[in-house]
Amino acid sequence: MRVNQPTVSDLMNRFFNDFDHNYEVKNYYKPAVNIHENDNEYLLDFMVPGMKKEDFRINLENDLLTVSAEIKNENEEKRDGYSRKEFSFGSFKRSFTLPDTVNADNIKASYNNGILEVTLPKKEEAKPQPARMIEIA
Repeated sequence: MRVNQPTVSDLMNRFFNDFDHNYEVKNYYKPAVNIHENDNEYLLDFMVPGMKKEDFRINLENDLLTVSAEIKNENEEKRDGYSRKEFSFGSFKRSFTLPDTVNADNIKASYNNGILEVTLPKKEEAKPQPARMIEIA
């Protein structure tokens, strides 16, 4: 009876394929975004814990809102007879086409407790109007 055992080549391929996959996951990700709408505005909530507000870039060009971030970390430790240096890099970029109802001049953003919130206020004419009586002539 012969047992199929992996060869050294199989083990090396498996190791490096798993390594590459993990490397990609750690260095590029797409954060979850919740989109809410109420009578006055649209809200975009990005779930991005562990970042600082300085890490983000928000750009508006021709009704295309782009939210991106980059994080670079570098740690170096030197002790008796050895040194260790680690670094990491992560980034994301999300883009959204804004509807005509957004007042682009008053877009605001804030970052608190791992959530980046982008507020897109609606134009006055896009907000619901109260009911009114129309007189018959």
